[in-house]
Amino acid sequence: MKQFRLSRRAALKSGLAATALASLRGLAKGENAVSVRKGRIHQSVCRWCYKDIPLERLCAYGAQIGLKGIDLLQPEEYEAPRQYGQICTMAYAGGGTIPDALNRRENHAAIEAAFRTNIPLAAKAGIPNVITFSGNRRGMADDEGARNTIAGLNRVKKIAEDNGVTICIELLNSKVNHPDYMCDHTAWGVRVMQEVNSPSVKLLYDIYHMQIMEGDLIATIRANLAWIAHFHTGGVPGRHELDDTQEVQWDGVMRAIAGAGFNGYVAHEFVPLGDPLTSLRAAVDLCDV
Repeated sequence: MKQFRLSRRAALKSGLAATALASLRGLAKGENAVSVRKGRIHQSVCRWCYKDIPLERLCAYGAQIGLKGIDLLQPEEYEAPRQYGQICTMAYAGGGTIPDALNRRENHAAIEAAFRTNIPLAAKAGIPNVITFSGNRRGMADDEGARNTIAGLNRVKKIAEDNGVTICIELLNSKVNHPDYMCDHTAWGVRVMQEVNSPSVKLLYDIYHMQIMEGDLIATIRANLAWIAHFHTGGVPGRHELDDTQEVQWDGVMRAIAGAGFNGYVAHEFVPLGDPLTSLRAAVDLCDV
């Protein structure tokens, strides 16, 4: 996930808007043959990476290229993908923010209240997952933060269980994008998952972030897949296209995920430098193993 620097976004904004418009004109001209996918990897795309494209257009294009849904929508957007035969594959539901979330007990009441309101709405919209975070350390020891996070998840897990929705805590890097973030290693996240021990509380394994923090992606995913409900992509370094300018062999990682029997969603979360819809299609093609 998430908070891309405004300076870079501002620099790219005009170019992205122009190229997005050019690609969308193709849809208006009838270039709308639907791609048939192999179905071993259920792919979606993160909304925030395509802010210059109207949500309805992104849904329509996603349906055309074989995506199953859109990631990271707000409650007022939950229903938008359904008219295109898609769902929101991961939703915001008030699970705190990246710096302020479950590792501090004073945040638990607000998160619980938001989940009580929004998780039933997510369930109604057919959304399988909602996102949450650990929060930043700010001098807190990882053991204390783990205990607090476990307590917070235990407080809300029944809401998720009763509604058939999975709460996902995201693994993020603290080296480049999110300094001081606590849930920055798979082992910490898995420890929390094992203690909470709920089928409705899992990890969001962001491959981009974990390549930066740990590497050893395939072995780590295979060893911990029971605790993982969702994946994000992004080219390393830079969080751009999944192409030959970056270091992850995405088709190999996808084959490992599919081969391990994963049935959830893999959402593309990269900020395209080229034509955004062309880049998205290329990523979907690459990961369709």
